[in-house]
Amino acid sequence: MNAHAPDGTNHRFDFAAPLPALADIRAAHLVAIGGSGMSGVARLLLDAGVTVSGSDRNDSPVLDELRAAGADVRVGQTAEGGALVPDDAVVVVSSAIAEDNPELAAVRARGLQVLHRAQALGVLMAGRAALAVAGANGKTTTSAMAVVALRAAGADPSFAMGAPIAGIGANSGVGQGDSFVVEADESDGSFVVYRPQVAIVTSVRDDHLDFYGTSERLQQAYAEFADTIRDGGLLVACADDPGAAALAVRHRELGRRVVTYGRTADADLRLADESGSGFDWSATLLPASGGSVPLRLKVPGAHNLQNATGVALAMTEGFGIPLEQAVAGLGEFTGSARRLEPRGEAGGVRVIDDYAHNPDKLDAAVRAGLGLRDGGRLITVFQPHLYSRTQHAATGLAAALSLSDVAIVLDVYPAREAPVPGVTGALIADRVTGADVVYAPALDEALEAVLDRVRPGDLVITAGAGDITTLGPRLLTALELVGRRPE
Repeated sequence: MNAHAPDGTNHRFDFAAPLPALADIRAAHLVAIGGSGMSGVARLLLDAGVTVSGSDRNDSPVLDELRAAGADVRVGQTAEGGALVPDDAVVVVSSAIAEDNPELAAVRARGLQVLHRAQALGVLMAGRAALAVAGANGKTTTSAMAVVALRAAGADPSFAMGAPIAGIGANSGVGQGDSFVVEADESDGSFVVYRPQVAIVTSVRDDHLDFYGTSERLQQAYAEFADTIRDGGLLVACADDPGAAALAVRHRELGRRVVTYGRTADADLRLADESGSGFDWSATLLPASGGSVPLRLKVPGAHNLQNATGVALAMTEGFGIPLEQAVAGLGEFTGSARRLEPRGEAGGVRVIDDYAHNPDKLDAAVRAGLGLRDGGRLITVFQPHLYSRTQHAATGLAAALSLSDVAIVLDVYPAREAPVPGVTGALIADRVTGADVVYAPALDEALEAVLDRVRPGDLVITAGAGDITTLGPRLLTALELVGRRPE
């Protein structure tokens, strides 16, 4: 059955089922082991002493690294490969692996236990001082900030998240401390398996409705996530987000520990006096108990000041780290891959890449770009992700793009979805106001559209969750090597 049937239930995995103990797992086989998330799980399992094997469709440097670390990895996903998986192995997959995948079908037919990637992480996190970060927006950056802050405080956490952390160069790692940080992805319902000691919820917004079907089912999923916090644990919720604030009220009414952060007057840790220029941003943190602590970041955007405030509160209330020490650690954070990531400069044009794919993320990226353009124009090149999201969120995405000087919109990157008649990137482009807007369906067309308009001094942001990330290097090459310089 389709894992993304719109009823909020993952029909392929029983996330309520008890997880095996790590000590009982002798071997694990990972289908699509070379993916960014799966390779991180493989490394963590290897470090735990588990015999690891896996497969992937194509060879890659990641597979070579896993082989060097001790994993038995082969190329190809076939029924024959499924027959070779050891009888005592637990098989790990993600929602991206369809049920008709020959290797997965073969191991299921043999009766081997199959775990979702999140369930494997849940096994690895059991008994650890775990922090799970969930939310429609900011969870990758917030998770990465927490890793850097904990490291700076000497906690040395293990971690697993969706993008490599700048300065660390990896999206997963094994620390020597007792803590564990995980980015809790809500897109397929799997975030209910972690049972964290501390959970941060940055926002609860209408996203992934292809899976949940309705806002009510999505909100119920976040409530179920909050219910998985261990007894005596802590929910850290953003008071500025209506969905997260409502979740905090519900959790508190159940008699559980809750603290809030944000710009609202009643937040337990309040964000004030915000300012920023380029990649240097600052604010003042005001604890409810009194006093103030200056916050200084090396990443741009008011949204990142908000993310950092949530991490600071989790560090102090959840891990007992003094606020001043937590804030000092946050000052060492320099970003994550594809989160306002500088890609280079050529011909006087700077290029930044961002993963933004819903209205809030895109709005935050564009607003940050406006603060980074330094006298030039902001050109935002956006690739919509998923037909269902484009149909549902076209107006919000267009509003974010309207803040740009130039907006170039590609066609929809379908990912796991089949086309929907009448749903294209033009739904967004047609709603953009105030900016010079171009609908350029293909990457080649988008590249030409940028080159036709860009001038020295401009800032270009490529944004989206698909293959738009390949456009930045092509643009820089065209500007630098082809010698195409606008007058």
